[in-house]
This record gives sequence, C-alpha cells and structure tokens, in this order.
Amino acid sequence: MSKVELEGISKSFDKKSILSDISIDIEDKEFCVLVGASGCGKSTLLRIIAGLETPDEGAIYIGGKLANNIQPKDRNIAFVFQNYALYPHLSVYDNMAFPLKIRKMSKKAIQKRVLEASEILGLDEFLKRKPKELSGGQRQRVALGRAIVREPEVFLMDEPLSNLDAKLRIQMRSEIKKLQKSLNTTFIYVTHDQTEALTMGDKIVILNEGKIQQTAKPEDIFLRPANTFVATFMGNSPMNLIPAKINDGILCFDRVMVTLSDFSRQIIGSRKKVLVGIRPENFCPYFETIIPTGIRMHVDIDSIESNGPDKEIHFKLDDTEVVAKVGAKVNFGKTADFTIDPSDFHFFDTVTKERIV
Repeated sequence: MSKVELEGISKSFDKKSILSDISIDIEDKEFCVLVGASGCGKSTLLRIIAGLETPDEGAIYIGGKLANNIQPKDRNIAFVFQNYALYPHLSVYDNMAFPLKIRKMSKKAIQKRVLEASEILGLDEFLKRKPKELSGGQRQRVALGRAIVREPEVFLMDEPLSNLDAKLRIQMRSEIKKLQKSLNTTFIYVTHDQTEALTMGDKIVILNEGKIQQTAKPEDIFLRPANTFVATFMGNSPMNLIPAKINDGILCFDRVMVTLSDFSRQIIGSRKKVLVGIRPENFCPYFETIIPTGIRMHVDIDSIESNGPDKEIHFKLDDTEVVAKVGAKVNFGKTADFTIDPSDFHFFDTVTKERIV
C-alpha cells in the first residue's frame, strides 16, 4: 500500500511562511498533481514528503506509517528532478544501476531490473551511451528508469518536463501517465503548467502562497472552481470575472439582464453584488448556434488574436476586459454578436472571492 497522508504541514524559511496547514490524502495508485505558480510552495512540499526538508509542524504518513523521523533513503520513495541529475561520466546502464549498487544488490539482480526498466522506456539501444549523447527526452527517460529500478512505493516528480520543448512535453506527458498505470503505483507530480495538471492528474491540488485553494478531480476543478484564483488560474484561457448587480432576482451587467433561477436566488441570498464567471469558450457566435435559453449580446471588438485553431475576441462589458474564444474560421468586423447561456455562469462572492454557486 502506498497511500500518502499529509496532516497540517507548515514550513517557514527565515520567518517567511512557505506552507501553511497543508492536509492532503493521496490514495494508493493515484496520480496526484500539485500545481501552482512559482513560489507557491509545491516543490517544498514535495521535498518534505521525500524527507529532504523537515516540516515545522504536521505529520507525514507513507503507507500508513509515520514518516517524519524516517531518513530519506529509508522512505522507499523515488525522486525525479527537473534537471535529470544524471552522472555525466556514467553510461545509461550505470546511471540506472547506481541506486541498486548503493544497496549492494547482486549484479544479476541489478541487470534484471535495469533491462526491465530500459525495455519499458525504450532505452535498450542507448544503454552504453553517456548522457551528453542523448536528447532531452532520452535523458528524462533515463532519470525515470533510475527511479523505476528502485521499485519504490511512491514516485515524486518535480517539474520533470519543464526543460523539454512543447512537442516533446506533450509526448512525455502521455508516456508518464502510461508508465504510472503500468507500474500501478502512486505518483505525486509537481508542475506550474495547468494543461499538464488537467490532462495527467487523477487528483489536482492547487496551491497559492503556501495554502491549498482546491483539491478535486480535473473535471471538478474546471466545472466548479472553488474561488476566483482557481477560476482564473486553471484552463488554457482564464475565466472572465464580471461584476454584476442583483435587484429583485434580476442579474444585471452591461446590457445583460438575467432572471435568476429559484435555486440561484436561494444560494446567492441577500447579496446585491456578485462576480459572474464566464469561460471564454462559453461565448457562442450568435449566427453559428442559437441556444434556446441563451441571451444575445452585441459588443464592440477591441482586438482579435489568432491562436492557430482558435481566435480570442477582446471586448469590454461595462469597464471589464473580457475575452471570448471562437473557432479560427469565425470572422468578425468591428462588432460581434454572441449568445451566452445563463446555466454556464459561475457566481463568486465579491469580498471573499469564494464560489457561491
């Protein structure tokens, strides 16, 4: 069993809080992604799990055992670093075999594990090469192989794809996810890339300034962001947040007026102001699709940015900058007509920034 439980983890450096009261349950065989902007504490949290940093407060359980006082080498965890951390003077074979030699395993046992890992990762033809003779993707596979041969309970991965080009990152994302399924063990993966998080994780933990903002499945993160930080941080295009007023059950912003459902009225309560969240892809060109329950709006376009398969249409609602995402074949002039469905709205409190409904 390789369940990892973190209870009330806090950490400060030079009196500056890096992590504050972090509690997470990472289930056995789960692929958990820690995501957040640089400096949010995600790498520090990973190092605490590995035993490379000591928490000021809190408990770490690995496989049901308290691990706070267990040395890193005894935690049965493999760590894959951002910079590969390969020995330049050793061959691929010897790099992968190194942790087993430290354990003083027999040559036969080492060879068996290394060859099994190299077959899984497609490294058979590179075993005699030195790291300098490999591409970035091949070096990353070697780093993964060195972790695999240890047969750890838990894999920790700290932004392992950040040094690769965009095309190779996409390929390696798929390979790492397949690897986790084939090894049938627990992966804890750190990234600042929202797309990586959404495509790879069974569970996503979003951190900001050392605090957990939301822990959920990828689809729940996208469909029900817990607050405005999650709403604007996750996804290829940030969610639009538009200030709106409520009067007698009518939601108003710009020239849009929406009668709230009984459920929405009940949840919103006595609030007279809310932030309405609308994802860019929820603006539908009026002439392309007519939504029965949709509301039509006419806007003046400020700018249009092409992004290959998509176009981003920039305009204002009241004084708020708003972005709509449409297909590349959709053409507009100086104005545009969109339909938006009120059922796609997200509501957030204007003060706490927490999700209302």
